[in-house]
Amino acid sequence: MRVFLLVLFGMLLTGGVAQAHPLSNLSVNHYDGLRVFSDRIELRSVVDSAEIPTLQDREFVDARKRCTERAKSLDAMADEQELRFEVRDADVVRPPGEAGLPTMRLTCEYTALLPSRGEVEVTFSDSYLKDKPGWREITVAGVDVAVSGAPAESISNELRAYPEDLLSSPLDVRAVRFLAQPGEGSAVTPPGVIGEATKAAVGLVGDLTPVVGVGAVLLSLVLGASHAALPGHGKTVMAAYLAGSRGTRRDALLVGATVTITHTAGVLVLGLLLSASSAIAGESVLRWLGLASGLLVAVIGGVLLRSAVRARGRSRRGHGHGHGHGHGHGHRRAGLVGMGVAGGLVPSPSALVVLLGAIALGRTWFGVVLVLAYGLGMAATLTAAGLLLVSLRDRFGPRLARFRRFTDFTPLGTAALVMVVGVGLATRALAG
Repeated sequence: MRVFLLVLFGMLLTGGVAQAHPLSNLSVNHYDGLRVFSDRIELRSVVDSAEIPTLQDREFVDARKRCTERAKSLDAMADEQELRFEVRDADVVRPPGEAGLPTMRLTCEYTALLPSRGEVEVTFSDSYLKDKPGWREITVAGVDVAVSGAPAESISNELRAYPEDLLSSPLDVRAVRFLAQPGEGSAVTPPGVIGEATKAAVGLVGDLTPVVGVGAVLLSLVLGASHAALPGHGKTVMAAYLAGSRGTRRDALLVGATVTITHTAGVLVLGLLLSASSAIAGESVLRWLGLASGLLVAVIGGVLLRSAVRARGRSRRGHGHGHGHGHGHGHRRAGLVGMGVAGGLVPSPSALVVLLGAIALGRTWFGVVLVLAYGLGMAATLTAAGLLLVSLRDRFGPRLARFRRFTDFTPLGTAALVMVVGVGLATRALAG
């Protein structure tokens, strides 16, 4: 659903077909294909950069120069002797990605001489851009020698077709060790000829008409709503908090407004920073924001849990009725604002791509409008979830009065749920 909407959005913004990158818009993916001969190793190294790292790579000037720099991150040993890879060929293409932004596929061809023609044990590792998230794959095939200890064929067709069942957990192979010995090698298909370079970006076709503008805004609303419908965006926590804290429909609207403001501001600030500086690592910023969001939710849950325990204690002593109503109401509103901030604190990569694409095409103001629409769509889903649960609570609450023994524990359960989910979000952010 997300990919489909992004493709439609890209068509409206650019006037052509925009292919969504199967992995994250922040990913930099690597493939190393080694072909082992009796006297040398030939290496075909491919780096597939998604939209945002391509946009930030302002230092890229020449493919051969980049491949020469890239060779410094290749580490290979043959029987305790270091191998040195020399550049044979280099090429780069820039296929169009989402929202008119280009992606980049750099292909480097290397050769390294082997020290002997007999049996040799080889270790190979690639540490290029090691902190960037993405797919990493290494294959080894023997041509006139027998090779054992590593896969011979690429399961991603050299980063052209990623297996769908592995997209959520990309392959991460950074080093191999294999044995090459005289004998019959495996059948190896010669590396294909790289096609002509694609255009660096897709430009706007014609003027931005009212129909195209309205269509893009509507798609952004739908895209934001669908983004919020995905797991991990705190809908359940916010809705449970509203119900458990006796929240009102106005409180649900407050959460939605806070999410919209926080998310829109975050996307605009981070998008402008990413477009202005290549030193800012988008994935690191998102990870820290995710950690802050999770910790904020956990703290709110802890405060709620403490308040619920105290309230229950006062109720047992007969001092809970009518005590501290205004004070508790203020605490709830503060907690709701905190929930909204936490829900919108992490800018979605899709919204960032929309904004960066508009900036690249000279339509910054339109990008801001689309990001705002994206935030409104996300807030609408979160608000709807809160309103639904509040309505269900008001409708069925009186019928549950007979189960007062259990309903008295609702604030405790809600607070515990909020705290556990916050810890889970923070842990997931730390795991990267």
